Amino acid sequence: MWLLALALTAVPPRDLIAVGVIVSPRPEASVALLRSAGRSRIARVGEAAFGGRVVAVEATRIVLDFDGQRVDLVLPSGVAAVASTPIIATSVEAANPALIFERKLPRVDVERRLAAEIPRILAETALAPVSEDGRVVGLRLIRVAEGTLLSEVGLRPGDVLTQINDTPTDSLAVLLALWPRLQGATELRASVLRDGHAVSLSLGLR
Repeated sequence: MWLLALALTAVPPRDLIAVGVIVSPRPEASVALLRSAGRSRIARVGEAAFGGRVVAVEATRIVLDFDGQRVDLVLPSGVAAVASTPIIATSVEAANPALIFERKLPRVDVERRLAAEIPRILAETALAPVSEDGRVVGLRLIRVAEGTLLSEVGLRPGDVLTQINDTPTDSLAVLLALWPRLQGATELRASVLRDGHAVSLSLGLR
């Protein structure tokens, strides 16, 4: 019986590491970025990840619980926490979106490039939730991986991503969940807030 109980106990993966954090003024809204076995996972406080549950996200570490066993993951040296900041700009509804960048690419080329660039995008792109009146209204691009599809379609550091294909991007979880739905799309449209003005970016897939 004790062997069965031991088998059912969650065990931390040996290669589990902390990749980054987004620290919110509300602890329950803070986000952890974890990696194990070549896979990355984004989880808020209270959510499950790699068999454990995130119980705290701080500027220098992530704390997880594996069936009563507490595991502290320290952020690598040189990785700084990203703070959730209030929005300082006119709301999207108050401005008239202007199409400033439109491009069309073969779908096979986009898929090939994404397969090659996703590790760089994950490692070099940083996002932070942007709040207005206590509500998350978008994700600010703190850094954008230069030379990747993200920069080529017109995204720039400082942009606040508010929608993708008419779906509000109010959390990292929503952004990740969009990926399967976008794979069959013929057009990718991003609404961003840039320097207080709403703009639209479009990538057509042929």
